[in-house]
Amino acid sequence: MTVGVLAHLFGQKPYQQLAEEIGSYGFNHIQLAIWKALGDYDFTKPGKLTPGLVRNIAKEFQKNNISISVLACYLHLFEQDDHQRNENLARFKELLRYAPIFGTPMVAVEVGVPNGDGHEQDWLRLKSSLSELVNEAEKWGVTIGLEPANGHLIGTAKELRQMLDELPSSHFGVVLDPGNLLTTENFHRQDEVIKEAFDLLGDRIVACHAKDRMLDEKGNIQTVTPGKGRMNYELYLTLLNHYKPECDIIIEETKPEDMPDTREFIEKLRASIS
Repeated sequence: MTVGVLAHLFGQKPYQQLAEEIGSYGFNHIQLAIWKALGDYDFTKPGKLTPGLVRNIAKEFQKNNISISVLACYLHLFEQDDHQRNENLARFKELLRYAPIFGTPMVAVEVGVPNGDGHEQDWLRLKSSLSELVNEAEKWGVTIGLEPANGHLIGTAKELRQMLDELPSSHFGVVLDPGNLLTTENFHRQDEVIKEAFDLLGDRIVACHAKDRMLDEKGNIQTVTPGKGRMNYELYLTLLNHYKPECDIIIEETKPEDMPDTREFIEKLRASIS
């Protein structure tokens, strides 16, 4: 398992500058959200990418010994506005088409936060979107990494397992971040939550994220840098090593100046349990 980082934690910058800066920290892979991380062009609408541009971006990171392990496309996939939904799907499909030139096997997504009580309608709309996207992914040999996140329509391991069962394609994988599954209400039984996630999703994991969680003095859950909270990282990495040894893990919620210590924390703990 190698430790990488979200590229946009370094800010939005021209890709040459960003690649050099991330390389100077010694990371050898990243998760890249192009409209968050790359400042050269406006990527918030579909249609900007070309094979030449994507090759140049990928080469710049390769020159700094960085691979793009995950492309991120965290867009709302069940928008009620048809125009916005279609635009989001077009942006996602564009990344699926260009993922092979970026040199990455996957595009990751949290599916979106519901707005109202229409759970069944939202679920069907999401399922339709994912079905359309996975058809595109299959054409290009790319995996869609679905990430469950509290508050999203797919907010638990059980909900993601249900969607995987309803859409049985091998081009769906799981991006697992146990911190996303922890809430104020379930934090006291976090071991159960983490074990359930691996029981239900462990065989489908394609990448993992690393943040930390803790309860503040008022009992509200907070998000902090890995190793600075109270999440059971030993359990997390033990289960990850069991289900998916050497799986890429990507640091979140960390300032650049804290990244060396954060990476060391994860790597040392992982080495001690492998």
